[in-house]
Amino acid sequence: MLSDQSTIIALATPLGKSAIAVIRLSGPSAIALVNNVFKGKNLLTQPAHTVHFGCLHERGKVVDEVLVTLFKAPRSFTKEDSVEISCHGSPFIIQKIIQLLIDQGARPAKPGEFTQRAFLAGRFDLNQAEAVGNLIEADTALAHQAALHQMRGGFSHQLRELRGQLIHCASMLELGLDFAEEDVDFASENELGDLLKTLMSHIQALIESFKLGHVIKSGVATVITGKPNVGKSTLLNALLGEEKALVSNIAGTTRDVIEEAITLGGVLFRFMDTAGLRKASNAIEAMGIGKAKEKIQSAQLILHLFDLHNEKPAYIAEKIQALYKGETPCIAIGNKVDQIPEKLQKVYSQMDMVLIAAKKKQNLAGLKHALIQKLALNKVSHAQTIVVNTRHYHSLCQSKKALEEVMEGLHKKVSHELVVLDIRKALHHLGEITGEITTEDLLSNIFSQFCIGK
Repeated sequence: MLSDQSTIIALATPLGKSAIAVIRLSGPSAIALVNNVFKGKNLLTQPAHTVHFGCLHERGKVVDEVLVTLFKAPRSFTKEDSVEISCHGSPFIIQKIIQLLIDQGARPAKPGEFTQRAFLAGRFDLNQAEAVGNLIEADTALAHQAALHQMRGGFSHQLRELRGQLIHCASMLELGLDFAEEDVDFASENELGDLLKTLMSHIQALIESFKLGHVIKSGVATVITGKPNVGKSTLLNALLGEEKALVSNIAGTTRDVIEEAITLGGVLFRFMDTAGLRKASNAIEAMGIGKAKEKIQSAQLILHLFDLHNEKPAYIAEKIQALYKGETPCIAIGNKVDQIPEKLQKVYSQMDMVLIAAKKKQNLAGLKHALIQKLALNKVSHAQTIVVNTRHYHSLCQSKKALEEVMEGLHKKVSHELVVLDIRKALHHLGEITGEITTEDLLSNIFSQFCIGK
């Protein structure tokens, strides 16, 4: 699957007016095409990694004053001759320059085609290429950290080690087959079993990291629940630092789901204020409660508020126990702590919940700390590999499944020829992640999700 030999062009900076825009070209004719319309130094004779000031002309008329940066193969992102044109950020000028160079022989780049060419040229593996897209999309500190670790080869290094050990395992079995008549054992089944258990343990750790990786990449869907008038909307406003949700003493004010996002501890939390959970007094409130229940079902984290001023400790204690038995992570929050006597505050402080006064913004820092701790976000290290792509997660699951079949085959004394086939299945699925095993359709699907200039 070799890249074609055309020269491609695209805007590398966002659409819209800006002070400066950057237009990229890559391909064998990139420098020559720009040189045809550039008035300044002869670009064909200039060394790589140099910047040149001049004007772009169309039929003798100046289009714009520009800076042209040259990259010569193989010392470029795509390992092809490449040019970056820094021009003024007028949409008219940008389109004029792109059309001018298309008329010279360039063609518009497809989404992700620059990165795809870099991958096909062997600049990095497929996993690292996808990390480029993740890095562009990263809008929080942890998303940036995970993407950068992936792009710099941390995940790929682990996969290479796993594949190397699997290849060694398959080699021992195949050598045993070759020398079966000589009664020579290159590795005992116990040794192979121990090696496979270690490999499966590593793969399982990567699989389990996807839950956290999905949170880091997409944000945490966090639903605020509780009875009417316990302070859910007040809490949302306090967390956001602005009046987003309507607050009233009238129970049942919130009829629809109000959603807003903020970043805490380097992760995006998508907070959803929902209708109070009770028996609906009318059809509209019933619809709101129905939506609230839907959001609770799909939530990744639940914040359940209790009104400490109007509820009894025994009821709250019983309810907290039930909440923490659910599958979805939950934080119990006792609101209006400022409205109860100190003696009762001590009782509630012994319970597994965060005590706040949302209206006075009391102990919001404690609540934010509890949010980060609940998802173990404070334990993520810079050197940790976290799986963030769904494609990688599925390939790892398939690889683990194949290794389970290998273990079962060894246990049942299945012919080593068949066991080796299952090891090759595991190798195949790991190879899908790095691009050692790939198809044209897979590449098209991956790179089509990139922006055009990347």
